[in-house]
Amino acid sequence: MFSTVLIANRGEIALRIARTCRELGIRTVAVCSDSDRNSMVARFADETVCIGPSEARRSYLNPAALVTAALQAGADAVHPGYGFLSEDPDFAEICQDAGLTFIGPAPSVLARLGDKAEARNIARAAGLPVLPGSTKPLATLAQARSLAAEIGYPVILKAVAGGGGRGMRVVRDPRDMAREYAQARAGAQTAFGDSRVYLEKYLDNARHIEVQILGDGHGNVIHLGERDCSVQRRRQKLVEETPAPGLSRELTGRICAATVRAAQAVGYAGAGTYEFLVDDEDGFHAMEVNCRIQVEHPVTEMVTGIDLVREQLQVAAGYGLAHRQEDIVPRGVAIECRVNAEDPRRGFLPTPGTVRRFVPPAGPFVRVDTHGEPGMRVTPDYDPLLAKVAVWAPDRRQAIARAERALEEFHVEGPGMCTTRDFLREVLGHPVYRAAKHTTALIDEMRVIQPGDVAFDRRANPAPVIRERSVVY
Repeated sequence: MFSTVLIANRGEIALRIARTCRELGIRTVAVCSDSDRNSMVARFADETVCIGPSEARRSYLNPAALVTAALQAGADAVHPGYGFLSEDPDFAEICQDAGLTFIGPAPSVLARLGDKAEARNIARAAGLPVLPGSTKPLATLAQARSLAAEIGYPVILKAVAGGGGRGMRVVRDPRDMAREYAQARAGAQTAFGDSRVYLEKYLDNARHIEVQILGDGHGNVIHLGERDCSVQRRRQKLVEETPAPGLSRELTGRICAATVRAAQAVGYAGAGTYEFLVDDEDGFHAMEVNCRIQVEHPVTEMVTGIDLVREQLQVAAGYGLAHRQEDIVPRGVAIECRVNAEDPRRGFLPTPGTVRRFVPPAGPFVRVDTHGEPGMRVTPDYDPLLAKVAVWAPDRRQAIARAERALEEFHVEGPGMCTTRDFLREVLGHPVYRAAKHTTALIDEMRVIQPGDVAFDRRANPAPVIRERSVVY
């Protein structure tokens, strides 16, 4: 096992990684920007190195600063967390060349699966169904128009180097293609430093399902079940749960089995997630692969009892997989809600500020992954995630009730700050969500629910309903 791990990240995920390292007796080195000098992980880690100013490009996205910090601190491995450089094949290769173990897939695998257009081809070759669309990046606007006309509108333009729901543009009318194509390329360049985009058919009402895998890099891969991530705003997740409600075990079993075959085909190592869209006829379509730990990994840990960060460390250290497929027996239901410093009434605009009061929930089967505390500054430099509130219960009805109670207990206050807490409570109380009939369109469609709507019963669903004025898009 490693003696020292540098955590090339910040916030709740950095602290979460550091805690597992502490349990394994691994010394940890945290990195921080100027604005994170007094963060929880900076105080928790065995050593902290300041790597630059608040601007991510000059700190958490600076490979030279991170590798230099790791070598000076005597680290023998780097854990990238999620976001930032976690899926950057160049960073993984730089670590490798410096004699550091990159805790994740090999650089070659990151390069192949990180190119979203190429990943579609790999998925297709492995037998996974994919939506109609590009087989390579679009070269011209004319090519985009021709392909969209061939497969039919609506279509979605995506960044080849994209991820996390960023860099996407939905095109519903041919007259909008020129504008959306230009904006998609500009957005991809700004977000990822790569203007290439590809195109695929867009499904308006689909379920977003993902499968958690673990691989050892030698063809051995297991899955830890699926997660439903359909509750999204701007194609970024807000609520995740496992198992996926409202889908047959036969369907999810087929999706999981297909995922394992696809991951085996590329020699996947470490933790990863294959993402799918499920249409209203139970057809499933591969979208992309996330070659890292996911934000929503706690729900899988809660139903399986497996520490995914520990498994990442074990595999990267050469110990192989600690579990066989038959060992994985998920139990109960887990739901995670992301509490962000955002204002839902203003299109989920981030609301930076200084936290004056921070009271996370507690109680039976409640887990809160957070770096929040009174006095913490939420800056516009980084993702506005404050905390992930995850709960477990024997069944979905109890899990929803527990999540509602936990969110009710959660209090975050600060001048000018808003959070998604109350909006999340509205989502959990929405009859369509409770009936497991929700799709990725849920948040866009939230409205006053009238008697007679699906699963509407005031006695069974006493939580407040959504009103038109709650969210402005």
